Amino acid sequence: MEIQSAAIPLQAINDSITKKHSVRLFVLRLDLNHPHVSGNKLFKLKYNTKEAQKQGKDTLVTFGGAFSNHIAATAAAGKELGLKTIGIIRGEEHGELNPTLKFAIDCGMKLIHVSRKDYKNKKVQSFLNSQIDTSSNYYLIPEGGSNELGVLGCKEITQNIPIDFDIVCCPCGTGATLAGIVLSLKDGQEAIGFQVLKGENYIINEVNNWLGKFQSPFPNQFKVNESYHFGGYAKIKPELKEFIEMFEKENNIPLDYVYTGKMMFGIYDLIKKGYFEKGKTIIAIHTGGLQGNQGFEL
Repeated sequence: MEIQSAAIPLQAINDSITKKHSVRLFVLRLDLNHPHVSGNKLFKLKYNTKEAQKQGKDTLVTFGGAFSNHIAATAAAGKELGLKTIGIIRGEEHGELNPTLKFAIDCGMKLIHVSRKDYKNKKVQSFLNSQIDTSSNYYLIPEGGSNELGVLGCKEITQNIPIDFDIVCCPCGTGATLAGIVLSLKDGQEAIGFQVLKGENYIINEVNNWLGKFQSPFPNQFKVNESYHFGGYAKIKPELKEFIEMFEKENNIPLDYVYTGKMMFGIYDLIKKGYFEKGKTIIAIHTGGLQGNQGFEL
């Protein structure tokens, strides 16, 4: 069995900004590929869940924060595939569960809350041994689904783009999605990642690390823009909120505040500044994550 994906629309954006600067902008609506395992998470989990089944595992174990898209997606994937799931959650449990964690539990996921201090040890085997029954038949997926199988899954994202393009853009939290996209590029194409968290050179180093593990035909045909994180991961400012509301109203495309919203703000700002040459075709990857908007009080 594998997670089933719906058809992925490519939506053209025709507004005064794109027309004025003579660029063609499209949004690849990965947010519509699955009701719950949406966006790039479906691609990151595709080969991880296949490998778990191949190894005869019956439980998926993974990590994430209280509003994690990955936690919600893994819980939903486990339910769809008939696999048990365990989520190790960053931060102690506080009263009533938020919608993300409630959804995960409703999908059958067992939640284990750990302190932020202990969570930093998530890659240490002894920490994992202290949290789960090591005799259980589990398959471990890293936070965000960011491992080699996750990158290989993300390499398939551009297969859903039915037109020729010059530039493909995606938001970046770990670099795995961007690395997969870079691996799929053809000669003359370029990828731009929009970093959503603070940390100079963090994403570019992560992507280069992933590309070093694969034979990338065009390893230098990507850039990382660090100018649109709005103060750091999951942080927003009024101008971002205003842009997202305007964009959704004009294009009927909802954006999340953590990832795709920041990328689209960046793309529009760069268009206005004349960064893109006239006549270029730009694909913006909508990586889903809309459930994460429930964590914001705006």
